[in-house]
Amino acid sequence: MVSTLTAVILALILSWVATPLVRRLAFTVGAVDEPTARRVHTRCIPRLGGLAIVAGFMLPLFALVALRTQIAVMWFSQTSLVAGLVVGGLAIAAVGAWDDIKGMRARHKLLAQILVASLAWAFGLRLECVTLPYFGHVSFWPLSFLVTIPWFVAIINAVNLIDGLDGLAAGVGFFACVANFITAYLGGYPGNLVICLLAATLAGAIVGFLFHNFHPATIFMGDTGSMFLGFMLAAIPLFGVGTAKGGTALAVMVPLLALGLPIFDMISAMVRRFIARRPIFSADRSHIHHKLLDKGHSHRGAVLILYGLSLLFTVVALVAYVGRSHEIGFALAGCSAVLFIVVRAAGSFAVFGARPAKAGRLREATVEALRRAVPRALLEIETASGPEKLRAVLDRFAKEAQLVAMEVGSAGANGSARVKSWSWTHDAATQQQLREAVVAAFTIELGGETVTLRFRWDSEESAVSPQAELLLQLVVDSAERLLRRPPPRTLEPRAQGHLSIV
Repeated sequence: MVSTLTAVILALILSWVATPLVRRLAFTVGAVDEPTARRVHTRCIPRLGGLAIVAGFMLPLFALVALRTQIAVMWFSQTSLVAGLVVGGLAIAAVGAWDDIKGMRARHKLLAQILVASLAWAFGLRLECVTLPYFGHVSFWPLSFLVTIPWFVAIINAVNLIDGLDGLAAGVGFFACVANFITAYLGGYPGNLVICLLAATLAGAIVGFLFHNFHPATIFMGDTGSMFLGFMLAAIPLFGVGTAKGGTALAVMVPLLALGLPIFDMISAMVRRFIARRPIFSADRSHIHHKLLDKGHSHRGAVLILYGLSLLFTVVALVAYVGRSHEIGFALAGCSAVLFIVVRAAGSFAVFGARPAKAGRLREATVEALRRAVPRALLEIETASGPEKLRAVLDRFAKEAQLVAMEVGSAGANGSARVKSWSWTHDAATQQQLREAVVAAFTIELGGETVTLRFRWDSEESAVSPQAELLLQLVVDSAERLLRRPPPRTLEPRAQGHLSIV
């Protein structure tokens, strides 16, 4: 345990010292989180802090290997698993860093997560068998790949989605590490000591980072940290799979229960978006931490409430590991009841008992701006003398409607298009707003010419609401009538005659 304690202290100090350096790097490369309608912060904050967690976790382990401590040698002797942990962890951190700096689409991130999970599986980090209460020993060996990949992807995304408030994802990850450490230590099997080392080192790196990340945060972990943390929380328990019966139980029960809060939030978000007929991986501002803020809780108060829930899930995970079947049932029932009460109070998901929204609640700010700007735009378009006036009208409309950007494109008609392509961008629009803005696209067919209009704005729900789409459709229909209107006829002057008197 001396080596493990040394690793924890080294990890804490390294991540604490490295975080300010990473903060400077984030500003240099432009990895900065700018305020948007969906964000809860009101100032620019760097978001590459996960690199400090990566350094705080990796370096102490290899320092112990260099010192040839017994537990480090035991860990490093599992060459294939070590390679899967290190290579997979660095790969997923690289994907997160690219997303923090350049931005990635949701489907591209999902594909990258699947590839990294497949790499980990190839190195031997596999979910092949577990021991579950009521079910006993369950083997997944023929379907190991089909079980392991969703395991990694689900936990990575669960941690990634809960990362919405200062220190929230880091705190949830810390409690999961504590649960993994205690259950591995209670297991008493030699293979579980490696899990103790890894879980404790990761917890130390998280605590060192939390000194800078707890509210008010000076840096975010970003996708670099949240995806790395999720990957490690999924991979570390797999070191115990197959070593003993206790290890197999640890592999599934403890991480799933200890991460019950982010997993529940992820599932409810997917169901919520499915019901609303929105893309499953689209972002919104309806997570449980957002709803706690909307209910009037302070930023720090909402985080502490969710810390309490995470601690409760950790206790349930420990009870599930050491308790008898009826004790496990009581623990799960009690935890579910508390979660139901919190979710109902927060009003984060109507299916789980939240009160329905009031019919007269305020519309989204962008919809209100559109409602005010549309009548004038319709009047100006209908009274415009010709298509050449359309650009000035739409540019003024976009500004009054508080849009982020607008593009009008034209194609076809053998190069003789009546509408010339142009774009408009709000002077105060940031790159992050442009990247995260929702887009409503409309097309107008004019014989052989196709005119495309795209309106972009900053939305809390990251989706085009029916009200906004209807208001914009009115503008597009009016523009179409203007473009289809025949050009005004000009009268040809008659030839002047001469009058002669005979």
